[in-house]
Amino acid sequence: MKIGILGAGAYGIALASVINKNHGSVQVWTPLQEEYELLNKERMVPKLNNYHLSDTIHITNDMEEVCKDKELIVIAVPAKYLGSVIEQMKPYIKDQHLCIATKGMENNTCRFCHNMITDEISTTRVAAISGPTFAIDMVNEVTIGLALGTENDETAQVVKQAFCNHFLKLRRTKDITGVEFCGAIKNVIALAAGMIDGMQLPESTKAMFITESLHDISELLEIFGGDKKTILSFAGFGDLLLTCTSPKSRNFSFGHLIGSETNPDTIQQYRENTTIEGLYTLDSIHQFGKEKQIDMPIIELIYNIIYHDHKPQELLTFLVEK
Repeated sequence: MKIGILGAGAYGIALASVINKNHGSVQVWTPLQEEYELLNKERMVPKLNNYHLSDTIHITNDMEEVCKDKELIVIAVPAKYLGSVIEQMKPYIKDQHLCIATKGMENNTCRFCHNMITDEISTTRVAAISGPTFAIDMVNEVTIGLALGTENDETAQVVKQAFCNHFLKLRRTKDITGVEFCGAIKNVIALAAGMIDGMQLPESTKAMFITESLHDISELLEIFGGDKKTILSFAGFGDLLLTCTSPKSRNFSFGHLIGSETNPDTIQQYRENTTIEGLYTLDSIHQFGKEKQIDMPIIELIYNIIYHDHKPQELLTFLVEK
């Protein structure tokens, strides 16, 4: 099975490690010359505790090479770069199956990743995977589960063949919009969960917040065209539970800095040096709500805390009075 992965970040490499265990050779594309040279020379991934790349994980900076003659292309680039990556891959996509591992929505248009792809490439062979997994757990072969969203039965089988094994499970749904929305919104909610943790509040308050968030997300799911039941999937409750309770989450960690009233310069430095997908998604959803005149109080509150200097303590008032 010939597979290419777009994105050589921690998650892209982790996905490559799973495919490599299942099928051997896999190609991983990076547009960054420094990353390309480092991975090819050192064969180590510092972001994954110096995980050693197998000789059959091939790193390339050639888009045509990573797409050509592949049965499956896995997309694992940050959401803010997806538009430009689609433009680069578009000339080389014929009948390959496409699997989205990117989490987020496009600023300005608020399109989901699968919509961004199908608006530019004529295909129905598109899936999205999302769920409660950290990259380091994948490479360590920890038992994990992901939601697989696609309306295409053949694509579902191809993606399952690529990833499923003795430690990784995929549970399929046809609600690709719901899978993508849950994967994106949980990063925003994790920002607030980190704030609550930063305020040193107990588990009881954290549990209340996660429970209330489930209600909010299920309502927003319907507004964005997904199925409310998807909130109970790996992409929904599973991923929300993980990212709202773990300092391994960059979104949670960023929120923790705000909640603990860390020095603003330290917060800004973290923001500049770390990919915080929740901020990108927060901007997209907040803009969508304003344009469509949709009442999204939890989104508005998180936005005001981050961008308008509202106090994190307002989350507690919100939880009681909502």
